Amino acid sequence: MENKIKRSWQPKKTPIQKEILAGITGFFAISYIIIVNPIILTDAGIPANLSVFATIFSSFIGSLIMGIWADAPIIITPGMGVNAFFTYTLVVGMDLTWEQAVAISIISSFLYMVIAFTPISEYLAQKIPQNLKIGITAGIGMFLVVLGLEKAGIVKSGGSRSLLAMGNLLAPEVILSLLGIMLTLILFLRRVPGDFIIGIIVISILGNIIGVKGSNVPNIRLTEISKYSEIVAQGDFSQLFTLKFLIAIFSMTMILVFESMGILEGLLPVKSQFKKAFQASSIAAFLSGFLGTSLTVAAAESASGIQSGGRRGAMAIISGLLFLAAIFLIPLLSFIPESAIAPVIIITGAIMMQQLRFVKFADFSEWFPTFLILVLIPLTSSISTGLAFGFIVYPICKLVVGNYRDVSKVMYVLSFLFLIQLICESIIGQ
Repeated sequence: MENKIKRSWQPKKTPIQKEILAGITGFFAISYIIIVNPIILTDAGIPANLSVFATIFSSFIGSLIMGIWADAPIIITPGMGVNAFFTYTLVVGMDLTWEQAVAISIISSFLYMVIAFTPISEYLAQKIPQNLKIGITAGIGMFLVVLGLEKAGIVKSGGSRSLLAMGNLLAPEVILSLLGIMLTLILFLRRVPGDFIIGIIVISILGNIIGVKGSNVPNIRLTEISKYSEIVAQGDFSQLFTLKFLIAIFSMTMILVFESMGILEGLLPVKSQFKKAFQASSIAAFLSGFLGTSLTVAAAESASGIQSGGRRGAMAIISGLLFLAAIFLIPLLSFIPESAIAPVIIITGAIMMQQLRFVKFADFSEWFPTFLILVLIPLTSSISTGLAFGFIVYPICKLVVGNYRDVSKVMYVLSFLFLIQLICESIIGQ
C-alpha cells in the first residue's frame, strides 16, 4: 500500500515554467495570510501596520530557506492556529504580554529546531503508522475544503442552531464562487496548463466587473516600515522559570513539531525531502520569533501549488519572492476576491482526500483513529488537535483487539505526550 501511495506522488523533474505557475498559484492560495495574520495579532497588542511587514518578511525568508535548503515545494508562512494559540491562549487566556508570548515562541521553536536536526525527527516519522499518515493528508484536505467553502460563501457559521449552515446562494460573491468552481474544475479535468491560475485571473476580472472585490485590506503605507524595528526581537524572558511559562512552552513545542510533521508528511511529493524540509521549517520558525510575528509553519495551501505541478524548491522561492513584492502591491490584493481563491482551495482539498482509498476500512482499529484525525482537523481548525486524538486512540484500539505488538514503543510515548498536551492546553486555556 505504501508503495502505491509513493507512486501516486512520484517525483518528476518539472519545467521551470510549471514551477513558476505553481509558485504563483500557491502564493495566491495563501496570500490572505498577509491580511488575516496582522488582524489576529492586533488582539495580542501587536500593531497591524507593523506586523504586516513581519508577516511578509517571515514568509519571504522562510519560503526561501525551504526552497534553497530543502529544495521542497512548501510555502512557509505564519500558521493559522499557531497565531490563534499565540493571541487567544497565551496573551488573552493566560494574561501574558505579547513580548512574553514571543519569548515562549522563541524557546519552543529552538526546541523544535533541536529535534529537527537530530535523528529523532526521522525516527518519529518512520514509526507513525501508514493509516495515520493517510488520515493526516485527508484531514488537511478536509480542512482546506471547509476553508474554501467558507471563503466561497457557500457555507457559513450556523450560529446556535448548527455548526455550519448554507450561505445565500443568490449573493453575487457566492454565484461568482460557484462559477469559479465550475470553470476551475473544467480546466483541471481537461488538464489545461495553468488551470488554477487561469481560474483565479478570470474570476478576479469578472468579480471586479460586477463589483465583488477583496475586503479587509489594511491601509498600509510603505513609509511605516521605518517603525518596524519597534516589534523586532522583543521577547521578554523574565518569567521563564514559572510553571505557566513552562506549560506554554511544552504545548507550543508539541504544536510546532507535530503540526509541521503532519503537514510535510501529507504534502511532500518526494518523501526523501522530509528531513531537510523539516529542518528548513524549524529554522524559519526560529527566525520568525525574532521578526515580530507568531511562528511560521508549512502552509497547507502549498498543496495548491503542488497540484499545479510544483515538485521542487523553485516553487517555494517564487512564492517567497511574491511575498516580498507584496510590500508594494498590498493594495492590489483588494482586486482578488475570495471567490477567485476558494475554488482552488476546494479542489485541492478534494484531491488530497483521495488518499482515503488506501485506508484499511475493514479493520476498525485502523480506521477509527484515522477517522478521528480526518474529522477533528477541520472541526477544530487545528491540525495538532486532530493528531492528538488520533494518536491517543490508536494504541488503545490495538490493545483492545489484542494487537498491542503492532504498536511501536514510540507510538505509546507519542500517545502519552499528546495526552499531556491536551491536558496542558485545557489548563492554560481556562
